[in-house]
Amino acid sequence: MTFDYDLFVIGGGSGGVRAARIASGEYKARVALAEEDRMGGTCVIRGCVPKKIMVFASAYPDQIRDAARYGWDATAGGFDWPGFRTRLNAELDRLEATYRATLSGAGVTVFNARATLVDPHTVRLSSGELLRARYILVATGGRPFVPGFPGSELAITSNDVFGMPSLPGRVMVVGGGYIATEFACILHGLGARVTLACRGRQILRGFDDEARNLVAEAMQDRGIKIRCGVTVTRLERGPGGILATPADGDIIEVDAVLYATGRVPNTEGLGLAALGVGIGARGQILVDRYSQTAVPSVFAVGDVTGRINLTPVAIREGHAFADTVFGGTARIVSHDLVPSTVFTQPELGTVGLTEDAARAQEPIEVYATSFRPMQTQFAGRSDRALMKLIVSQSSRRVLGCHIVGPQAGEMIQLAAVAIGMGATKDDFDRTVAVHPTLAEELVTLRRPARKS
Repeated sequence: MTFDYDLFVIGGGSGGVRAARIASGEYKARVALAEEDRMGGTCVIRGCVPKKIMVFASAYPDQIRDAARYGWDATAGGFDWPGFRTRLNAELDRLEATYRATLSGAGVTVFNARATLVDPHTVRLSSGELLRARYILVATGGRPFVPGFPGSELAITSNDVFGMPSLPGRVMVVGGGYIATEFACILHGLGARVTLACRGRQILRGFDDEARNLVAEAMQDRGIKIRCGVTVTRLERGPGGILATPADGDIIEVDAVLYATGRVPNTEGLGLAALGVGIGARGQILVDRYSQTAVPSVFAVGDVTGRINLTPVAIREGHAFADTVFGGTARIVSHDLVPSTVFTQPELGTVGLTEDAARAQEPIEVYATSFRPMQTQFAGRSDRALMKLIVSQSSRRVLGCHIVGPQAGEMIQLAAVAIGMGATKDDFDRTVAVHPTLAEELVTLRRPARKS
């Protein structure tokens, strides 16, 4: 059987690009990649990167106020959204060009087209061209989902935020996950009056209760209104904006409604089911631990598989796929102990088990402290930080770490290395503290706050 390529990748996001680059650049496979939109995928174009830049922008008002308390003659003027957006778009253009240059340098053939599967070895491009490959990798990612209800077409999603012609003065954010809470903090920091509405009893379901409660308190202290146990049933245009009607009937008028209630895999219209590729209840591609589908020549990595929807995980999966299929080294990606950070204000960094999950597994000790960070306390802010370790009573291994505070993401990355190596509480205790820092609290927690 003759093939045009050894590998054809559908999707130019982080996972697909990594797989293509490693397969072609390191293992000299003949590789092609098709992307119907901008190269870089959700993370680079519509997610992690522009969002984090907006996080930086939204933090400056607090920093400027703090600077004044530290003796600087500093005041904040108005925020220039058009100017910021122009610079942001230029940075995204630069990153996309870098991605394309990386693929070109690795010898990957790129098609700016949509690709669908015809059979286990054939893809059809939107240009009409048919191409055959020994292996096909689907890395099409996911997209925001807005449920259908009266007026749902008036809602925007995280994809739309970066292209808004102007900043809305009043915003309702619907959802309680990390995307919803992050954008609530971002928009509030940029000057909007923000109401966050979520169905659950608290924001950030699935995160440690003590940590997410502290984040919620901090958001409310900053002026973000959080309404839990609320479902929006209708949106309609009113004389002064959009009228959002929650199930309790308490109508709220805003200028924009941002829906962040979940994402769905991009599997529609790819021809997967007709080939026998398994599709899960949420539309995700079903794969084994080597990212292989029920069709031996078809693989999938990243958000489209619905395993863990994080860019670094997609990159690891793409690299492991290339090593396994083209490098002669069978590699799997562990989805345990994956660290993550919610870039709220303050940040929440986490790795391992929550307190409730650990308690359900075995007897534990909980070491925790909450305190006012030196930097913001001096500036007169009421912010609080949290350092928390979940420890097995029997093995003394640290099962989980949860940090709320400035630069929590930077700290949790290093904590994840230790926990991934099997560090015990005694290992933490033997480590000399760096003083004065927030992180020193992780190695000075001597007595458990509680046992169970």
